[in-house]
Amino acid sequence: MSGHGAPERAQIDGSGLDVVIVAGTWHDEITDGLIAGAQRALDAAGATHHLIRVAGSFELPVVSKVALDAGADAIVALGVIIRGGTPHFDFVASAATDGLTRVALDTGKPVGFGVLTLDDEQQGLDRAGLPGSKEDKGAEAADAAVRTALTLRELRTLRLAEEPESDD
Repeated sequence: MSGHGAPERAQIDGSGLDVVIVAGTWHDEITDGLIAGAQRALDAAGATHHLIRVAGSFELPVVSKVALDAGADAIVALGVIIRGGTPHFDFVASAATDGLTRVALDTGKPVGFGVLTLDDEQQGLDRAGLPGSKEDKGAEAADAAVRTALTLRELRTLRLAEEPESDD
């Protein structure tokens, strides 16, 4: 597992942003750690946030899309998929990843990706932001969502400021 090369991040001001955390229910200990990390990061940024639980990682894209269409500024999608002895892992991981990418592109709003695809449970415990974890992927996903929402806000403001006035 590698946190090597991760950027150091300065504190950001996400006040005024409404972020929805959408989290699966599989592998409670890992998922609860991811949620707690995301909530800590959003609180530190000053963003308003809400938690919605879904059955599993496969359901993350559709619920994320509806939350963004309902007015959320960003999503933090959290899930845990552990490889088993069948191709089920590959199908669910691909569907969640492709679906969340599509949601972000279709809505033009950020989706912080905190779906862990793991070979075993210990890898998840090491990434869940729990005491003794080496990484906090929930916090990283929330930070990415807030930073992207702020960047998109800035880009949209720049574009509006540069549009010429109409003579109508």
